[in-house]
Amino acid sequence: MTLIKSISGIRGTIGGRTGDTLNPLDIVKFTTAYATFIPRKSGKIVVGRDGRLSGHMVRDVVCGTLVGMGFDVLDIGYASTPTTELAVRWSGADGGIIITASHNPRQWNALKLLNSEGEFLTAADGAEVLAIAEKEDFMYAEVDQLGHVTVDNTMDDRHVQSVLDLKLVDAEAIRKAGFKVCVDSINSVGGLVLPKLLDKLGVSYKFLNGEVTGDFAHNPEPLEKNLQGIMDEMKSGQYDLGIVVDPDVDRLAFICEDGTMFGEEYTLVSVADYVLSETKGNTVSNLSSTRALRDVTEKHGGQYAAAAVGEVNVTTKMKEVGAVIGGEGNGGVIYPESHYGRDALVGIALFLTSLAKKGCKVSELRKQFPDYQIAKNRIDLTPETDVDAILVKVKEMFAQDASAQVNDIDGVKIDFPDRWVHLRKSNTEPIIRVYSEAATMEQADELGKKLMKVVYDMQ
Repeated sequence: MTLIKSISGIRGTIGGRTGDTLNPLDIVKFTTAYATFIPRKSGKIVVGRDGRLSGHMVRDVVCGTLVGMGFDVLDIGYASTPTTELAVRWSGADGGIIITASHNPRQWNALKLLNSEGEFLTAADGAEVLAIAEKEDFMYAEVDQLGHVTVDNTMDDRHVQSVLDLKLVDAEAIRKAGFKVCVDSINSVGGLVLPKLLDKLGVSYKFLNGEVTGDFAHNPEPLEKNLQGIMDEMKSGQYDLGIVVDPDVDRLAFICEDGTMFGEEYTLVSVADYVLSETKGNTVSNLSSTRALRDVTEKHGGQYAAAAVGEVNVTTKMKEVGAVIGGEGNGGVIYPESHYGRDALVGIALFLTSLAKKGCKVSELRKQFPDYQIAKNRIDLTPETDVDAILVKVKEMFAQDASAQVNDIDGVKIDFPDRWVHLRKSNTEPIIRVYSEAATMEQADELGKKLMKVVYDMQ
């Protein structure tokens, strides 16, 4: 059983002992700490949730706690992460809580905490919330100052319309293209909001795992090893594109018309290429993302910058360098013209616009970009694992290598002229992520395994 407190929120498995899992008592504690911390102006907090089995229980505890703290709750029900982020801004709320564990399996849930801009709390703000939670010195509202819950089911429609209103989304071009797509929405909220978007864009579709049951049909992380169902469906030749989202619809992966993976790393690359062709500017992704974004950015005359992993780190860097597009290589597209948050709806609309204007197949579009291969490995942590000592050891290994550039702003990344490897402790799972990129998958995996051996030898 697990409870993880990080820049990505409060995340854990449901059930078990307090202090070790995400259970009602700990949900109350962290929700109260957040309500204590957040500056109170409107006295309103937005709450949205994905389709997880535990979502109803967690929602009830969160809403009841916020009411007990004297906040009015705007409950938008089933909602994607980007929809909830936008709802905070549109409603003038003081903040928001998204109840989702994103790509984690069905036994997980989480509280993702937003500020009044509908953006994730900074690391410093998150640390303050955790410090308040640990003190457990809380003050709840008197009976006459209790808050109220209001239900609002309009936010999906507003989100879809906001995407249609983006200047670089050409709905008419998409309609004329007559696309046929297959969508895997993994039994969560994508099955509710994506049909609304595709209907407005004139796209015909078939959904796999479209029912919002929370009982995920497969591991919900949108990686090739989990997507055999939709890949097989695409091989029927009936579709122009396959679309895959995670349970909270902030990650996006595409499948080519022949059933092969477009590559989740290339979701952002392809969207950025289109945006940069229309809007000159800079880009940002995290340290674990493909070099292809840098190459595409420089081709368009812009500058690329890397940020530590974590959406708030990416958005902070984007604001710093004035990026017109950015995101994360896990399929997360952040387009500031909409909002500073990963948004699969925005990514789908921009991608379809680009595809319609180019008039090519998805597999042909993929061939237009630099071809790198990323190996994504992981090492499960034990309570005895000294992650800091491991990272120091890795840095020492390459300190004298003139061909290697070492970056330690987030774990350790070693950049070589033709490849790179990045080791870091996950924000969302008790693991060390080992990502490596090279010209071929064999070379990338070999480099990653070399670093993994160092870790195993130290455990």
